[in-house]
Amino acid sequence: MLSPLMIFLLRSVRFSPALMLINAAQNESKLAVSSPAMITTAVRAARAAANYIVRASRRIDNLKIDQKAPNDYVSEVDQQAEQLIIETIRKAYPDHAILAEESGEQGDHDYQWIIDPLDGTTNFLHGYPCYSISIAVRLKGRIEHGVIYDPNLDELFTASRGNGAMMNNRRIRVARRENLQGALLATGFPFRDNQNLEQYMATLRALIQKTSGIRRPGSAALDLAYVAAGRVDGFWEFDLRPWDIAAGVLMVAEAGGLVTDMHGGHDFLDSGNVVAANSKVLRDILTTIRPHLQ
Repeated sequence: MLSPLMIFLLRSVRFSPALMLINAAQNESKLAVSSPAMITTAVRAARAAANYIVRASRRIDNLKIDQKAPNDYVSEVDQQAEQLIIETIRKAYPDHAILAEESGEQGDHDYQWIIDPLDGTTNFLHGYPCYSISIAVRLKGRIEHGVIYDPNLDELFTASRGNGAMMNNRRIRVARRENLQGALLATGFPFRDNQNLEQYMATLRALIQKTSGIRRPGSAALDLAYVAAGRVDGFWEFDLRPWDIAAGVLMVAEAGGLVTDMHGGHDFLDSGNVVAANSKVLRDILTTIRPHLQ
């Protein structure tokens, strides 16, 4: 039988306003971190876009293609795939905000979906089978969920904050490499007029001399997914956009890696300058490129 003192303590704990506030905050955090519904919606949206993209890949010669800037293309496929993604999201979350590559920002909400409907458009337009769909969910400025889908290999990368990263429902981890010796890195080349080609070439030259190879597949989202999966040991690129990297940076972090800007800071989503790897390889990349940054 409980003593009067024990009953008093239990009641005090149960009905403490402070504890109720703590529990409410914890429940809200758990909902944001582990909400399977958002990942399910993102996967559904990515697959809907992928189905359309795969069908369109059979008629590339008949597609309407516009040039946003020199060497920067958009096709009707990008635009239609983006609309399919947005429509899928809107059915589940009509009030959420959107940040999409082709249509820009829409709405004002704590939750924002960040969408790249076809990361690797140039590859797609040439029939080069390396491109992806990238969808991330940001809550009050922090990336909480990410999905990257490669329709050519049918590889689905997913991550939720605090729950790890997966590829086709199998957990993935970054590579265990100790340093740059023997490392395989991925990167992206500058292609816009206003990008600092000389700075990039200096970092490329420095890293080539210390690694076993550099790869430039042409989809930053997939590059980051491959870092998360341990297929490449690291990645660096300048001047990316939030939709290129939002899902991927969470993927790397949840797979045990680190993501920084070129100076080792956390400004990568705003600056677009990204380095990703495990902690030891990332340190070596930053040390190697530091003398060449302008």
